[in-house]
Amino acid sequence: MTEQVLLAPDQIRAAYAENTGKRDRDLAESLGITEGQLVAAHTGIDVTRLSANLDDIFPKLNGLGEVMALTRNLSCIIEKVGQYDNYHSGAHASMVLTEDIDLRMFPSQWAHAFAIERETQNGTKRSVQIFDAAGDAVHKIFLRDGSDLNHWNELVSSLASEDQSQTLTVEPRKPTEAAKVNADKVDILRSEWAKMTDTHQFLRLTSKLKMNRLGAYRVAGEPFVRELSTDTVSQMFEQVRDQGLEVMVFVGNRGCIEIHGGPVESLKQIGPWFNVLDPRFNLHLRTDHIAEVWAVSKPTQRGPAVSVEAFDSEGGLILQVFGRRSGEKDHRPAWDELVAKLQSKKEAEVA
Repeated sequence: MTEQVLLAPDQIRAAYAENTGKRDRDLAESLGITEGQLVAAHTGIDVTRLSANLDDIFPKLNGLGEVMALTRNLSCIIEKVGQYDNYHSGAHASMVLTEDIDLRMFPSQWAHAFAIERETQNGTKRSVQIFDAAGDAVHKIFLRDGSDLNHWNELVSSLASEDQSQTLTVEPRKPTEAAKVNADKVDILRSEWAKMTDTHQFLRLTSKLKMNRLGAYRVAGEPFVRELSTDTVSQMFEQVRDQGLEVMVFVGNRGCIEIHGGPVESLKQIGPWFNVLDPRFNLHLRTDHIAEVWAVSKPTQRGPAVSVEAFDSEGGLILQVFGRRSGEKDHRPAWDELVAKLQSKKEAEVA
């Protein structure tokens, strides 16, 4: 089953021209279309449709030089400045592994790609934007002042699709999977959890037991998990900043996970948005979307992997934060202590 656009491309462009101050995603939602359909309507004007094949796109990104990589879900946006390199192709999962840009990508979700070259009040803005089959953004790459424009032109020309139509047929969005619990398997969950040697074993374990991540957290209990107060995420980032710790922040959607590894320094709350505003790393988090927060400990061969993980009201994962080990400098004991002292949901309720 597919969903058709009720607005013609020229109607979409007219609405865009009248709402230049709105974010693309917000405007698309107000028009009853997807962001991908909003972009597609400008094809042949300031948009070029590209191949959405990762193996076509990613080998060509390095030549752009320094760019900004952006990945988002409904509640959180992560932005990292760096240069694309060290691309690893995979049928199920592909990767970009650099100090600045660290991505895990799932090719089955990469359905539509566009190059956008648009005049704005702040000059010409250029980007490559990828969308899933539902027309929702998977990953975006924004050029910066020092990016190589000659390479940009070559990239757009070489990746241009034969299909340059202005309409985009999309599939219905897949609903967020709610917490899944198999009460008969809780003892097995706890027993097998304690035997893990790698964090990647966790999702295989929950799948085998007919559970999912959030469902397992809700029933595992201590010492594996502890439910935290929903306002602890901003407090956690403040303590990370104050203690000078390095962390790994994971933000993603079905098609891409983007990771920041390092410190956080400049923090600012603006309305419902909690922001990290560092020169090469930005994070924008809707704190009012946070419905559950869990402190999680998973055993590994290098010691426990301790994380703070936030979920929305539908059970969707918003972000994960781990302590970072970097060379000989191991921040994880200090991180583990920080997490252990975060206020639990029970403590908050009593207070």
